Amino acid sequence: MGQGSSVSKQDGDASALSAAGPRAAARPPLESGADRVLGSGLVADAPIRTRRVGFKESVRRFWPLTRGDRRWILLVCLSAILAAFAETVAILVFAQLTDNALQKGSVSAFWAPAGLWLGVAVAGGVVGYLGNSLAAWTAERFVMRLRARVFAHLQKLPPHFFQRNRRGDLVERMTGDVDAIEQLVVSGLVQAATAVFGVIFYAGAAFWLRWDMALVTFALAPLFWIATRRFTGRVKEVSRRERAADGAITSVVEEGLVNVVLTQAYNRQRDEQERLGREARRWLRASVTSARLNELYEQIVEVLETLCVLAIIGLGAWEISAGRMTLGELLAFAAFVGYLYPPIRDLGQLGLTVTEATAGSERLLEILDSRPAVTDPDPATVVPAPSRAVGAVEACQVHFHYPGSETQVLQDFSFSAVPGELVVITGPSGAGKSTLAALLLRFYDPDAGSIRLDGIPVNRMPLDRLRRNITLLPQETLVLHDTVEENIACGRDDVTHGDVVRAARAADAEVFIAALPDGYQTVIAPGTSRLSGGQLQRVAIARAMLRDAPVLVLDEPTTGLDTLATQRILGPLRRLAEGRTTIVITHDLDLATDADRILVLDEGRLVESGTHAQLLVGHGLYATLFHAHPPPRNGSPHPLAHPSSSHWR
Repeated sequence: MGQGSSVSKQDGDASALSAAGPRAAARPPLESGADRVLGSGLVADAPIRTRRVGFKESVRRFWPLTRGDRRWILLVCLSAILAAFAETVAILVFAQLTDNALQKGSVSAFWAPAGLWLGVAVAGGVVGYLGNSLAAWTAERFVMRLRARVFAHLQKLPPHFFQRNRRGDLVERMTGDVDAIEQLVVSGLVQAATAVFGVIFYAGAAFWLRWDMALVTFALAPLFWIATRRFTGRVKEVSRRERAADGAITSVVEEGLVNVVLTQAYNRQRDEQERLGREARRWLRASVTSARLNELYEQIVEVLETLCVLAIIGLGAWEISAGRMTLGELLAFAAFVGYLYPPIRDLGQLGLTVTEATAGSERLLEILDSRPAVTDPDPATVVPAPSRAVGAVEACQVHFHYPGSETQVLQDFSFSAVPGELVVITGPSGAGKSTLAALLLRFYDPDAGSIRLDGIPVNRMPLDRLRRNITLLPQETLVLHDTVEENIACGRDDVTHGDVVRAARAADAEVFIAALPDGYQTVIAPGTSRLSGGQLQRVAIARAMLRDAPVLVLDEPTTGLDTLATQRILGPLRRLAEGRTTIVITHDLDLATDADRILVLDEGRLVESGTHAQLLVGHGLYATLFHAHPPPRNGSPHPLAHPSSSHWR
């Protein structure tokens, strides 16, 4: 019936002792998603140091997630107890059957114990099936709940967290490490209850049959505990190494797939293969070490069990020859001791499983203990305001540096913008331009000064309300792996197909969407080849139009687009910007020629402010940048500022 072994996940899960090596020092990713979305101001810190976590803290942190399922866990443990009890009764019936029917050759003495044995076996089988099924259901619910919690927490963390932790490693933590925690908190608990009550029932029955033989046999039991203790420390270290190596391999594969064009264009195939080979060799060393430790532990336990069996046979033969024991009693005693070894082994193995799980717990708590850079303000400090803002934006003497860096990205920066106004922010690379988008959307809070929306500090507004009033078109066009319609509609909840079509039409996207194989139901994905960069940008513009927020932030809207593609998106951008507070962060000074105001940043400071004509006359940094890279129209009216321009008719 073996409730203990089947209640937990597969034995391979518990005994594989998935190990993982020190976080691989492979080359860093070429560019992270946070870099592309918010510019290059973020600092790529070293990975967080893993904090050592023990068994008690692991259980204390993750046990609350079993709330709602604890009655089912209790029921599973009860079924394990009943299964062990049924097994004990079956062995005693077998002893009776041996002495009264088999040894005496009496058919009449066979039927009653045989019927009882069959009934106990059926009852035990039903209980075991229900208990194991319920255990699997409960375990997977825990995994689902824990994974959802970790994923929800990840979504609250600031961009710099994802720069210092490789995405592939985070994926491994969301999968392998979550499963390890389940083995500790749910399956491990059931396995422990099964093993403990199995030991109680089988050992109690063996003592009841022959307490003196049981004492001699159980004198060898401490050897199992000693063997387990000898392996625990080494297994935990190997588990850490193998888990980290798993994450490193996933990271290398993920980075290779994301950057496959660069790999092929620069003939880096061999370099990428060598990266994967280095990580694979680290994983191989940790995995083989884990397998050797596990196999050595298993063989030592086998030898100890054989030693105990030989002791039973020798003592039993002596007792039978002296007439102090029947054959049925010896067989029953041997069966009880035989059934006793698996739970004892399970308890020993459970110690190794706990060791492995704490290694996974350390890596998972590294995520859960990382604090979001910002949180919702205390309800008592929230400033009441309409759900839809007017759109006036103001920065007041803002100072800011990214976590992990001592460099001030913005210093004493102030500006304001009102609805209907187009403000362009420009300057050399690394001047701090894209940081404004991060502060305005409150991915971070300033070190000093404040960012305000309609005169209200953004840190006095709920995050949901703040971000609902700001539309960001980041430098990289963000695409979901979903249909074109869902990609446009994801900006709002209450949209119809007609709303999507109208937004696509306003973004000049309707024609190319209609030409797709399934129209609006065509599935696209990040890096899709179905749509060009300009077409993807128009899908993003349609999404922004549907969102209809009063503040619009465009971060390098023409990056990566050729002249024709740029011209195609200017009309939709103009319609999108109409009546809104529009902030354009750009190196493309062609977008700045007819802005209401241009802000020029250099090393985090606002060094110039004015219109295009005023700044050219001033012969400052803006004029230098403009003349170094003159736009194709060289200062002619820009369609983003003038709807009457022929460029977008």
